[in-house]
Amino acid sequence: MHAPGVFRLCSLALIVAAAVLRPAQAEDTVQAEDTGRVVELLDLPRHAALMRHATAPGTGDPDHFRLNDCTTQRNLSEAGRAEARETGRLLRAAGLAEALVLTSRWCRATDTARELDLGEVDPFPPLDSFFRDRSREDAVRRDILARIAERKAGDPPLIMVSHQVNITAVTGIFPASGEIVVVEVLPDGTAAVRARLSP
Repeated sequence: MHAPGVFRLCSLALIVAAAVLRPAQAEDTVQAEDTGRVVELLDLPRHAALMRHATAPGTGDPDHFRLNDCTTQRNLSEAGRAEARETGRLLRAAGLAEALVLTSRWCRATDTARELDLGEVDPFPPLDSFFRDRSREDAVRRDILARIAERKAGDPPLIMVSHQVNITAVTGIFPASGEIVVVEVLPDGTAAVRARLSP
């Protein structure tokens, strides 16, 4: 026969375990709802997902950066590649079968776009980082917004993989690595943020 103290300890352990498990289950539900909302929005005209490339340790680019040589650039870590694959998996699970994925030509952005595995990936130079040349900000913002505004009902969902500076220029948001910001381009040509999805 067990002492009453043993039963109390077992009960306490069960309560603690339940408290620890509940937040994770709640977070999973919220993530699924957020992903579903993103997929719904991407069906609408003049909407697109702006995604910051996944985790690539460091800041900016090395002084010897060359566009066509990934060995001269900051690149995705293995964790970054896993983040991008998981984002693609979540979007497919929420019903996004395929998308048009436009990307910066920087290797960390192009690799993020490919790891999503959501369809055709095309380079779009306005998504290239202007971290070292802030004079390009207005032109970059204008060109990205114009491309999103072209999206009509029935067109494939549009995902644009870019960099923090580009996304901040369009939205005013400083996104985390791998974060998605869904925007709608309004008739006056400005962007309205409609949803965010963290990696």
